[in-house]
Amino acid sequence: MIKQGSPILLSKRLKAIADMIPEGQRLADVGCDHGFLSIYLVQTGKIPGALAMDVRKGPLAAAALHVKEAGLEKQIETRLSDGLAAFCAGEAQTLVCAGMGGPLMQRILTAYPDKTESFQDFLLQPQSEIREFRSFLRENGYKIMEERILLEDGKYYFPTWVRRGEAPAEGELTEVFDRYGETLIRKKDPLLRQYLIQQEKVLNAIEEKLREAADPNDRSKQRMAEVTFEKKMLLKALELMEKSSESGAECLP
Repeated sequence: MIKQGSPILLSKRLKAIADMIPEGQRLADVGCDHGFLSIYLVQTGKIPGALAMDVRKGPLAAAALHVKEAGLEKQIETRLSDGLAAFCAGEAQTLVCAGMGGPLMQRILTAYPDKTESFQDFLLQPQSEIREFRSFLRENGYKIMEERILLEDGKYYFPTWVRRGEAPAEGELTEVFDRYGETLIRKKDPLLRQYLIQQEKVLNAIEEKLREAADPNDRSKQRMAEVTFEKKMLLKALELMEKSSESGAECLP
């Protein structure tokens, strides 16, 4: 049960998203689950109100109950909605999509262009296909303002704040940035370095198994090529971070 008068406690993942949300804007949380993010942001006075939306009736009912327990029925509306289907352009200025797969998030952002374009800020945290999602943002007029990396319960998360705007032009580092996050590389995030080192160990293990295959087939050869390329990109990201650290200054183009 949520007690009135004091902010609820958020998971590390949701707290990171809450910290990145611009102040003073009405929020639309698509896939709100139990509504904790909207409740926290209104309780702390960071936003004036929110639409907490979900396609699932069960979690939405739980969100409505939590909103009632917090005494915030006037500030937070719960709404059954498949993505932005039940949202009207102009009802909110910030959109949150978190805790869902990258392909589903892309579908939500492209299904109703007029509604999507009405938002000023987007807080996005894909659970899968993160490289593909960064590429989607770059190719569809979204500029990454800030990206963070955090580790919770053994899983890495990449909450990202984006706005509509001109994304960086493609260059020799585009693939590296799509895979591992330009802003994270540029600020030499220590947790990203840890993530890259762990991923390198995983790729080395896969590479070793593929080499040990007695009779490699076309699929294993293709997989080896994929692993080799991914390892090349990973090592390039580490190299960029190390160069920047050694020089003590920004060294990336």
